[in-house]
Amino acid sequence: MSRLFRIERLKNGMAGAAVAGLIFGGFVAAPAIAQDAAAEPTPMVIEGPRPTTADQLLEEVLRGWKVEKREDVERERTFANAREDQRRLLSEAKATEARAEARSQALEKEYQEKEVTIAELEEALEQRMGNLGELFGVTRQIAGDTRGNIEASISTAQYGRDRIVFLENLGKNKELPSIAELEQLWMELVREMVAQGKIVTFSSEVYTPSGIETRDVTRAGVFSVISDGQYLLWDPIQGQLQELSRQPPSRYVDTVGEYQSAGQGEFAGLAVDPSSGSLLAVLIETRGLSERIPEGGAVGYTVITLGIIAALLGIYKMVILFIVGRKVEAQKKSSRADTGNPLGRILAVAADNPDVDREQLELMLDEVVLRESSNLESLVWLVRIVSVVAPLMGLLGTVTGMIKTFQSITLFGAGDPRMMAGGISEALVTTMLGLVTAIPLVLMHAALANSTKKIVDTLDEQSAGLIAQQE
Repeated sequence: MSRLFRIERLKNGMAGAAVAGLIFGGFVAAPAIAQDAAAEPTPMVIEGPRPTTADQLLEEVLRGWKVEKREDVERERTFANAREDQRRLLSEAKATEARAEARSQALEKEYQEKEVTIAELEEALEQRMGNLGELFGVTRQIAGDTRGNIEASISTAQYGRDRIVFLENLGKNKELPSIAELEQLWMELVREMVAQGKIVTFSSEVYTPSGIETRDVTRAGVFSVISDGQYLLWDPIQGQLQELSRQPPSRYVDTVGEYQSAGQGEFAGLAVDPSSGSLLAVLIETRGLSERIPEGGAVGYTVITLGIIAALLGIYKMVILFIVGRKVEAQKKSSRADTGNPLGRILAVAADNPDVDREQLELMLDEVVLRESSNLESLVWLVRIVSVVAPLMGLLGTVTGMIKTFQSITLFGAGDPRMMAGGISEALVTTMLGLVTAIPLVLMHAALANSTKKIVDTLDEQSAGLIAQQE
């Protein structure tokens, strides 16, 4: 009985040990199962009642172990198949690489062979061309030079820009020119030479501030273009005739009207620009005296104002002296004293005082002569003062202009001359205005002083005669 009990206990102990081992194995295998389950897209779920005893747990563990083993076998088979596919793809890639390498070597060999062939053909072409290579270079050079000349030529307004396109293509062409192209190049050269000596009237578009107009224009060779009594300018960049913003001086514009009004067979002068527009552009930009006056600033306007005032007063005084001189000359020929002139008033003093002695008459006549001389010399001093002050004010403008110039140099440096042009212009313009004002005023003052002196000398002479006649 005791033996059976011991055997039962032994069995129970072995069963317990087995269950414990299975549970321990389950815990050990749990991370691997969990890892496999995480790697699988869909985890395996064991359906059925949950185990309640050790036997049921053992049976459940054994069943799970069989399933896992079956999945491991399936996974190993999948890996083996994939390895075979990778081996196959690797073999195909190596075969493709070998074929590409073989083709590359074949192309390299073919390239080297063709390089040798090209060199041989180029050498043969050079030998066959002979002097044609030099002809090709000269043709391209002439086409390029001719294109530049024709593009800047006024004749393009008449013949159009098609020839410019032809010359441009001929200059860029990398092949030998054909006979037709060489003939056309020669024709364009000849036509341009003939156009330089012709005066032609044709219709062309003219760009004006109000828009583009179609006018009849006259081309004088390749030098000048005129229309409606005005000069036009050829713009080679835009490829069109333009109306000038302002015309050149009148001595040039007057020739346009005379030329256009001349009849057939008549000769008429016309001012032409041998530089094909460059000189005309310079004449347009050149400013006259009236346009430079504002550059003189306040000093310049002051000089002009004083000069005008002095000139008007000088002219007024010159007229007065001329009238007085005529009256004095007339009085010298008349025995009757006329108080409307200085000499007549002197004679009237002598006639009104016949009984005074010589000394008293001399004093009376000297007083009258001094009074008349003062009246005659009035305003003459102002002309003299302005003639002296004007150059000094011009010098003042020169100094202020140079101060502005040095201020510009201090602020902006001497790199850009246009920044200094304002001060230099003021300096030069004020100096010019001072001299232009002073020179005629000096001459006018000299004329006024001479006229005054002649009248005063006449008065002194006549008064001395009257004093000599007095007993």
